[in-house]
Amino acid sequence: MSRSYTFYPLGDSAVLIQFADIVSEKVHRQVTAMTRRLEREPFTGWIECVPSFTSVAVYYDFHKIEKPDGFDTVFAYVCSMLEQRMETNMADENRRPYEVVDIPVCYGGEYGPDLDEVARKNHLSPLDVVKIHSGQDYLIYAIGFAPGFPYVGGIPEQIATPRRKTPRLQIPAGSVGIAGTQTGIYPIETPGGWQIIGRTPLVLFRPRAEPPTLLKSGQYIRFRPIQAEEYERLRDVSL
Repeated sequence: MSRSYTFYPLGDSAVLIQFADIVSEKVHRQVTAMTRRLEREPFTGWIECVPSFTSVAVYYDFHKIEKPDGFDTVFAYVCSMLEQRMETNMADENRRPYEVVDIPVCYGGEYGPDLDEVARKNHLSPLDVVKIHSGQDYLIYAIGFAPGFPYVGGIPEQIATPRRKTPRLQIPAGSVGIAGTQTGIYPIETPGGWQIIGRTPLVLFRPRAEPPTLLKSGQYIRFRPIQAEEYERLRDVSL
């Protein structure tokens, strides 16, 4: 079996499994399958897996590895796991239910101050941007940057827009932004440089809840345009 992955040591307590150097749904399924497999069948000394767009970082306690060279031991274990049953894991991932989370968004105005700029840069009307942005399901590739922030790929090139040259010092929680061909939602108020085109009333991060984040990697989301009145009503319910 030819390898479609590469290993890199991360210090003396982690290895990185790199599946590709491009972002795609196929690579995401490989990352997810490997992460779930290791979580189900951890090796001695395993601590956790941290998935990203194209790789999985595997952290371990080198004091608990039986052989002197922890990297070689982990390398051999993970290689065996990948080569023996990765195809089965991938098939399982492909059969999982297609879970789509509805994300209501009030676009433009005070909720989306960069909507007009995104439209201007792409030679579209603001309404066209909203229709395109809310016209498909998007895969959440990873959660990061801030607690519960979904990195969502695959927005149409028609509305792809670079980050702002000057980031804002405060982005309200719930803000929906575009950066290149990605879109995402700010779960908490934080500085940021994404182009803000709207805002959702949903609360994405509740630190006392279990789980504390509304969204997770592997889900799909669909943005649904709403008016300001519905935004305020849903916000009151979410608080």
